Amino acid sequence: MRENRRAFLRMAGGTLAGAGAATRAFAEGEGPLEVPSWTKEQGATAPGYGRPAPGEALARYPRLPPAFPGAVATVTPLQGLHGIITPNGLHYERHHAGIPAVDPDRHRLVVHGLVERPLVLTMDDLVRFPAVSRLHFLECSGNTPWLGARPDWTVQDSHGLMSCAEWTGVELATVLAEVGVKPGAAWILAEGADACAMSRSIPLEAALDGAILAYAQNGERLRPEQGYPLRLFLPGLEGNLSIKWLRRLKVGDQPFQTREETSKYTDLMPDGSARQFTFVMEAKSVITAPSGGQRLRAPGFHEIRGLAWTGRGKIAGVDVSTDGGASWRPASLEGPVRPRCFTRFRLPWRWEGGPARLLSRARDETGYVQPSRDALVSVRGTRSYYHNNAVFGWSVAQGGAVTHAA
Repeated sequence: MRENRRAFLRMAGGTLAGAGAATRAFAEGEGPLEVPSWTKEQGATAPGYGRPAPGEALARYPRLPPAFPGAVATVTPLQGLHGIITPNGLHYERHHAGIPAVDPDRHRLVVHGLVERPLVLTMDDLVRFPAVSRLHFLECSGNTPWLGARPDWTVQDSHGLMSCAEWTGVELATVLAEVGVKPGAAWILAEGADACAMSRSIPLEAALDGAILAYAQNGERLRPEQGYPLRLFLPGLEGNLSIKWLRRLKVGDQPFQTREETSKYTDLMPDGSARQFTFVMEAKSVITAPSGGQRLRAPGFHEIRGLAWTGRGKIAGVDVSTDGGASWRPASLEGPVRPRCFTRFRLPWRWEGGPARLLSRARDETGYVQPSRDALVSVRGTRSYYHNNAVFGWSVAQGGAVTHAA
């Protein structure tokens, strides 16, 4: 960290000094003590609900609504965000049967099956349990398609089916302790209240590993598109397991083999077999600046910035290459570095004005290293749709334009 800071100062010093005259220049008739018009008049009244400044996130990085309801998704503009928290209005969405209009006063959560004391819980019941709040990423297992990459992709196109937020609710372990899980229990069926009754089988050990019955996100109650009034949240596991509009938990001794885990969410292998229940989202990273759709305006100092995450704990390091993988340099991790959460990384870089290829490679605390695409394809092939965590790259052209590089 300290060495990268020194490198930043050494590289930036000459660049910023050279730009000093330009940054201090003022148009004719202006000066450093000029009082702008907005300082001379009363500002607008505070809105009832906060909104971005005109021209900011929502306008610059639109998430166009789908033309029709149903099995649709919207993606997060990661390249335009700061820090590790995704604003609620920009959190990615994935719906299998549209967004139900759930009445929270009539909504119920049933917990039954291999339990001693089956329960039917209202939302009032759930908020009386001890609450927890934790920062975690959520990623769709279909994030970053295996095939079909285009040069005009932005980070929003390639990695936008993921976000990171603070989730608040009751630990699932607390509710399971209340109902008393019987001997032999090994799996839980989670079912949503949407029109397709989205359902997944979850290993009991995963349910006891920090799972949350969430009713709030980033300090406010869940929004309808995020499962209002209640969703299951399973940190570090593929997003489809975090069932929204949660209405039922059934404890059993084996997987329930639902439609979602047989017709989809399996990984087709080169020999024609399919991997099932590949829950964990492995270590992954992406450079957000410079990235697709952006342009470097001039040679000189630039800071390479990006995000890294892993479903197996904390990010331990990120290496960055500016020459297509011929050489790598360790990037600085920006704290806080939390388990199963976004981690920001940064690396000072002097661009000489010629072509470059930027790559990032994450490593987590278990020792797992994000694989190259060639290494991953050699094992998995390209017939799968899910769990592509291969190293991803951007090409910088002579004029500074940045595009996706396969």
